[in-house]
Amino acid sequence: MAFPPSFLDELVARNPIEDVVGQYVSLKRSGSNLFGLCPFHGEKTASFSVAPDKGIYYCFGCHKGGGSINFMMEIEGLSYPDAVRALAKRAGMTVPEDEQYQSRYRQQERLWALSKEAARFYVAQLYAPAGAEGLAYARRRGMPKSTLTRFGIGFAPNEWTAMTDAMRAKGYTDEELKESGLVSVSQKNGRIYDRFRNRLMFPIIDVRGNVIGFGGRVMDNSTPKYLNSPETIIFNKRKNLFALNLAKKTKLPYLILVEGYMDAVALHQYGFDCAVASLGTSLTEEHAVLLSRYTENVVLIYDGDEAGQRATRRAIPMLEKAGLQVKVLQMRDAKDPDEYLKKFGADKFKNLLEESSNRVEYQLNAIRKKYDLREDEQRVKFIGEAAEFISSLGNAVQREVYGHRVADAAKISYDAMKIEVNKAYKRRIAREKKRQEKIDLAPAQALQPKARSIRYDNIKSAMAEETIIAMALKEPALLDEAQDLKEEEFSSGLLGSVYVQLRSRHDQGLDVSLGVLSDLTGEEMSHITGIYQRQQGPVSEQAFRDCVRTIHAEHQASKVDSADDLMALRNRYKERKGIKG
Repeated sequence: MAFPPSFLDELVARNPIEDVVGQYVSLKRSGSNLFGLCPFHGEKTASFSVAPDKGIYYCFGCHKGGGSINFMMEIEGLSYPDAVRALAKRAGMTVPEDEQYQSRYRQQERLWALSKEAARFYVAQLYAPAGAEGLAYARRRGMPKSTLTRFGIGFAPNEWTAMTDAMRAKGYTDEELKESGLVSVSQKNGRIYDRFRNRLMFPIIDVRGNVIGFGGRVMDNSTPKYLNSPETIIFNKRKNLFALNLAKKTKLPYLILVEGYMDAVALHQYGFDCAVASLGTSLTEEHAVLLSRYTENVVLIYDGDEAGQRATRRAIPMLEKAGLQVKVLQMRDAKDPDEYLKKFGADKFKNLLEESSNRVEYQLNAIRKKYDLREDEQRVKFIGEAAEFISSLGNAVQREVYGHRVADAAKISYDAMKIEVNKAYKRRIAREKKRQEKIDLAPAQALQPKARSIRYDNIKSAMAEETIIAMALKEPALLDEAQDLKEEEFSSGLLGSVYVQLRSRHDQGLDVSLGVLSDLTGEEMSHITGIYQRQQGPVSEQAFRDCVRTIHAEHQASKVDSADDLMALRNRYKERKGIKG
């Protein structure tokens, strides 16, 4: 939505970037800027910079950047209007009425409220006659009332419209029920009916305490065994984890990631209040980043079957990319944590946790299991694959330690293993060097934005456009030198749109800064912030005018090229048809 510029100026002024970021990141001053560990990717050396005088943040590692509004969008996963609303609430400001925005926010609030009422309905049903089977199942699984209450677990009765009728009675419309994902629509007559029936219900609650969806465990042999809410405007399963609203408060120095609701519930029940589960989907990069906001260490406990092990191998690099230290716990004498805890108790599970292997040990063991080391040919293949993996490790100490282990397992000398690892390491370095040379030999490609959604069709014009934007942000008065520059002359739609915003604010005598730019995605704002950060050249009227002339010239050249292309096309058509003149 388009908030009034004067409102945005006051909002940004009353939410200093260092205060907003400081709620999430520990910052230390260095010169005129503040630095801390980036909350958007894992790092051990602070590369996340906050510039209070400019009202911006920028990470030199992952290149995310922007102002206080954009920071709230990124850190909390909010839309632009919702981030504005959150900052307005923080500063005690009233958000200007906008029917389109207010309508969407009211829709979200209604769905949050509806989901909460549905959760209450399911809880009431669990303790009613209709929920007898669900309550008996919960007790068989060892869940006392305290656990059921803590997680808000309920029961969906085995009726077609029980929940639907209850929510209608509370004033919710059929359209709202459809939007919530709580109902399905009959293809025969278009009527709605309860999506969840005869299921133990697990509410999915986000980190802000809103009920956003449900997972239901069936009581009979129906399929699917677990049914989850579909995606809605309040529920995105790629960006939420079951029980994270509880696990984020843990005092334990790690989070445990499991596959199912019951495993997470059981772990909490036995004192491991750091367990979370993905929501019927494979782990995503969004999940990994979300976890990294609350811990530096993750213990993976997926099922021991081949599917579970594939999921483990897939999850490890994603978690490490988010800066997390990963350990892998492999169940022994039980198929999952729930069964293990019931058979052996919390103390033995704690011992199992302490024995969990780091990801290198886990992956080497996985490689070893593929080969029969009693056969020479198999041993050679094992050594080759293990050497390739060890060569990818970050430092020489790791390569030596794990090289010794593989040598012992394969019954060869460490010197022989070291030769294989060094060969693999040199091959890896050569491949990386070749890849870098390819990039270096394509300078135009190197100038392209990293985000695929932002690409430049005309590099020469785009470089001038970037400079215009950066200079205007540093010295808004320069915009007076571009009175005849129009948005349609920009080769980049993004840069043209930003230019128009800056131009409009300058002409109105308003603040011209990054923090008040609107209608930009996170990627777009980070890209513009990066342009601003990279501008090292002199800010001068002459340089600014030169860039304006370049944009004019490139725009005119593109028009000529287009006209020539059309003429050539016309001539080829005439030749093909035998038309003269």
